[in-house]
Amino acid sequence: MDSELSQVRHTMQEALQTLSSSSDGVQISEALRSVKHYLNGLQNIVPPREREECSKIHFSTFLQCLVNKLSPDWLELLPAGQLEELWDSFFLESPADQAFLVLMESIIVTAGPSFRLMKMSQVLTKFLKRGRLVELMWEICQQQVPRGSSLLQETLLSKVVCLPDHLGNQMKEHCPSLFFPQNYFPLLGEEMIQVLQKISDSLRGSDCSISFLSQILAKVCIHGRQKEILGVLVPRLTELTQADCIWQRLSWRLMECVPDRGMEAVVSGLLQEAPGAKVLSQLLGNLVMKNKKAQFVVTRKCLLMQYRYPTEMLQNLLGYLALDSHRRTLLLQVLKDLLETWGSRSAIKHSPVEQQLYISKSSSSILFFFCLAFISELLTTMMGGVQCHIESSLPQVRHLGMIVAETISSRIHSEGPKLKFQYEENTWTRELLSLVNVKPADPGPPASGDDEFVPYDMTRDKELKNTKAPVYIRDCLEALTSSEDVERWEVTLQVLESLIQRNPAATREVSTELAKVLLHLEEKTSMEGFEMLRRRALVAVTIIDPVQYLTSQFYAMNYSLRQRMDILDVLILAAQELSSPKSLEKAKIPGPVEAGIQLSPAPLSPSLSRVPSEDWRRIVEERIKNKTRRFAKVEPGSYMEKSANEPNKLNSVVGYFFFPLIQRFDRPLVTFDLLGEDSLVLGRLVHTVGILMYFAINTTAAVPMGKALLEFVWALRFHTDAYVRQGLLYAISSILLSVPAERLLEDMTEELLETRSWLAAVAENDPDEDCRKLAMQALLLMEKLKDKLQIGSS
Repeated sequence: MDSELSQVRHTMQEALQTLSSSSDGVQISEALRSVKHYLNGLQNIVPPREREECSKIHFSTFLQCLVNKLSPDWLELLPAGQLEELWDSFFLESPADQAFLVLMESIIVTAGPSFRLMKMSQVLTKFLKRGRLVELMWEICQQQVPRGSSLLQETLLSKVVCLPDHLGNQMKEHCPSLFFPQNYFPLLGEEMIQVLQKISDSLRGSDCSISFLSQILAKVCIHGRQKEILGVLVPRLTELTQADCIWQRLSWRLMECVPDRGMEAVVSGLLQEAPGAKVLSQLLGNLVMKNKKAQFVVTRKCLLMQYRYPTEMLQNLLGYLALDSHRRTLLLQVLKDLLETWGSRSAIKHSPVEQQLYISKSSSSILFFFCLAFISELLTTMMGGVQCHIESSLPQVRHLGMIVAETISSRIHSEGPKLKFQYEENTWTRELLSLVNVKPADPGPPASGDDEFVPYDMTRDKELKNTKAPVYIRDCLEALTSSEDVERWEVTLQVLESLIQRNPAATREVSTELAKVLLHLEEKTSMEGFEMLRRRALVAVTIIDPVQYLTSQFYAMNYSLRQRMDILDVLILAAQELSSPKSLEKAKIPGPVEAGIQLSPAPLSPSLSRVPSEDWRRIVEERIKNKTRRFAKVEPGSYMEKSANEPNKLNSVVGYFFFPLIQRFDRPLVTFDLLGEDSLVLGRLVHTVGILMYFAINTTAAVPMGKALLEFVWALRFHTDAYVRQGLLYAISSILLSVPAERLLEDMTEELLETRSWLAAVAENDPDEDCRKLAMQALLLMEKLKDKLQIGSS
């Protein structure tokens, strides 16, 4: 036997010597064929021991020598491409692992586009198309090597997964399309299915390992190519595991052998690619019960630490846990953890709204699987979370609490009256409602035969009333305070605004008393538009005899939060009318401006936002267009250019609007604590003073207002409520737009530098997306002011 091995070594040494020294094509061809004799599989001629000796010990060196000799002149030593064909055959017929490694390592070290690089890439293309990766993976699966002990396996793993990166780096624009990631990884997935088929066929006769395939899958997913490889594996495995228990065990084993470092990438990829929870259960089995890392990913990472996954993935995950009785215990624990997080005041304040939506979707989806009547121990946690959400200053967070509360109510009282909140329907609410399968409202009784008649048009009809409308302000005051005649009360409220506007002198005599009555006025009947009429009348009074009464009452005792927010709304609307030039009222104003810097204040109360004639948001955006020509061009001759220098009627009274509101914010009352639990009102206050600051443009009070507002913002800049922080950031932008740039840099240089540092920190680290956007907008405005001053000085 030793003589046979000596013959192998002698043959290989002679061949290597010939390749390195000879330039005779015939001699080289004979040397190559003498080596190929050991690889042809001639069982009756070459003893197995010799073939094993050649392939395991000598062949890598021989292949590397072939690569080194590769050149156009060398291949032409024999006519008709004979030598080139013989050269190719060694890489296409030799042991797959050695041929692949030599090709890859040679490609990696070859510099720049060259003949050698192009030739090796062509051979590698043939290697892949002939399915030699299947041979490579199958050879390793047959080797009984303990995990982590084979350096060859680790090297092959890296080269197989990183092939597109290596080829792309070396060949750049000349890289064949087969090596593009979108083409290579689906091919790799198909090859893995073929290897799994070989394993399935061999299980009845011999042992083999599946761990190398698991490692390939893990490494590909870690590299972010889950979609490409799982897009092939999931449909094929789904089909194969449906009716074959061996394939089902193979799929489970494939996932169980995934290394811990790749478990998250593989599991999250499967959760997104699987077409449903049933398929996911087929492919994973009880992996979450056997593997602690998989359990952590499914029950914690994907539900509590991430919020980027789509709703379909969330339904797959929860459905997977619910399908098996063993896994259902995890589902109950997940629900408890989710509800604890969902009901945490700290989490509501410090986590992004998107994450709160994600957790709400998770909780609502799990509630679909459980009847809450049997898990009453969770009700306290859930109801506490509902309260925390409904108390939030952010409308989106409140809506989440409302929808989850409706879900809880529908599960507890399935046959009783349904709990229904009023909230704006949008993409978020529709998606959340779809998860809990909330049925639409009852459409009412079926249509009767009378519905076929055409209704008579009564749109222009007017209700006949016997009560005459009052013509004096004092009569209106009396009707609103002492009249028991409901019809007279309604008529008075309908005409009050126009009477105030026509009789300013008479209004001033009773302005304080009239404002007090309107502020405390409550609806006596189901009068349509009551809130709008009351608010318009209060705005009209405030414009004629400005604000002293309202601003003094904002911090007074015995007012509800609703009344305090009404005061803020009225001040904004009155300031808007006083600051708007006449030409602006007559102009045809287009829709919202698509500007690079948008400073839309946070929405006011629902009743205010429904007033069509008081479109203050549109005014603000039009002024922003004028102030930010760098981002949105103002057309010459527009109404904004004509009205920019007109006197601002708010000039003489703006201090009465602004300063009283920021003087007592840090002094709590018995029933009113802005720095405590009444953060919603604080947020509205901050937005209000920011809007007032913006309306103060072109007024003499703009500079002192800007200084005071900057101090006000600085005192609250670390507030935990995102709605308050949004208002503070809006206020900063209002200062930058309203105070002349020269005065900003002369009087507030140090404050601006500190503010800039704070804005940069908010833009980078704030958990709320709107806060980050507003901070970035304010930073852009600062840069614009700096550029403007540099241009002016030059």
